[in-house]
Amino acid sequence: MDPQIVVIAAGLVLLGAVAQRVAGLGFAMLSSPFLVLLLGPHEGVLLVNICGVVSSLLITPRVWKDINWTAFRWLTAFSIVGSVVGALIATRLDSAVLSLTVGVIVLIALLLSVGLSRANVAVGGSSLRAAAGALSGLTNSMAGVGGPAVSAYAVLTRWDQRTFAATVQPFFAVIGTVAVVSKVLIAPDQQLVLPWWDWGLFVLAIAVGIFGGERLQRFVRDHHARAFILAIAFGGALAAVAKGWVGLAA
Repeated sequence: MDPQIVVIAAGLVLLGAVAQRVAGLGFAMLSSPFLVLLLGPHEGVLLVNICGVVSSLLITPRVWKDINWTAFRWLTAFSIVGSVVGALIATRLDSAVLSLTVGVIVLIALLLSVGLSRANVAVGGSSLRAAAGALSGLTNSMAGVGGPAVSAYAVLTRWDQRTFAATVQPFFAVIGTVAVVSKVLIAPDQQLVLPWWDWGLFVLAIAVGIFGGERLQRFVRDHHARAFILAIAFGGALAAVAKGWVGLAA
């Protein structure tokens, strides 16, 4: 891989790690559209999946006491099914179709969540939690973006920001791992091969991003973090839709 591309990719990974530490998610939504443009659909999404796992694993011990393990188990159980299905789809469909489909699904979920939050309506239940987990796993495997589904669920259920941000760290680690393993088993010819120093640079970027995000987090209020989450989610979804349209028109 060209050294300039590696440096740009590492910068995107760093920004994603900052967002992940500040808001609990945002790593993939910030970096995925751009890494896909840099590396291609399969390699870009795979890098997002791998770096997302590393980021979440590094953050998890720092937020351990705030994790809601009941919510984690529900979300994770159904996300595994979604991740495997998403990996099967991702290795068989055109990348433009994938981007467009995922972007539309995410936009619908976010618009629904924003509309219900303004209407002062709170919903919940195990069915909604299961659907959020399955959709997050599906979209994470397909396009490297698993955050919008759970962020929409958090808005709909009025989930406390601190607990939400903690709980999704082990959740993202699990669905990212399942996505990577599924893709390696299903399509071994579509793997990302990089020298060890490139991987070392990405891990360093993640560590620096988490450190910087932790310092920045002290100055960010919960409602600002929630607004930040929604803004990133909308941006990622719109970028996916635009990428899909451009790909189909080409």
